[in-house]
Amino acid sequence: MAANVNTVKASEIELKEKVVTINRVAKVVKGGRRFSFAALVVVGDGNGVAGYGLGKANEVTDAIQKGIEDAKKNLVKVPIIKNTIPHPIIGKFGAAKVMLKPATPGTGVIAGGGARAVLEAIGIENVLAKSQGSNNPGNVVRATFDALLRMRDAKSVAEQRGVNLTKVFNG
Repeated sequence: MAANVNTVKASEIELKEKVVTINRVAKVVKGGRRFSFAALVVVGDGNGVAGYGLGKANEVTDAIQKGIEDAKKNLVKVPIIKNTIPHPIIGKFGAAKVMLKPATPGTGVIAGGGARAVLEAIGIENVLAKSQGSNNPGNVVRATFDALLRMRDAKSVAEQRGVNLTKVFNG
């Protein structure tokens, strides 16, 4: 993730961690195979702040811990309005494409895999998500973050256009 105006410091908030995937990789050496692990982790406060990280180590617990530390360095703030997202949007990363749509209260998080982990960590309670293209968990997580980072609420649109809030809705 690039430096963004939405960046947040990890020391200011209480974060919950969620492991998205753990991948075992093997390196073939003279004596046989040497295994190590890569863990993709999403952290969030459940109130619009989240980040993702990838940790690699020879032990699963070490890989998860490294992933958590990496995720805390990449925290971003996302606009949430009435426990859902402000508008429909599509995020892309590599061959993965994630479509997010706001949902009415009581719908829940209708999403799969990496997208669900990201949306729950952020604290979005009602949203519809569809993952298309690649189902690689790393790319799906990054595509979900791409969609969330490109989202704008009405207040930021009004500021950007230099008009008041009512003019944004009335045209």
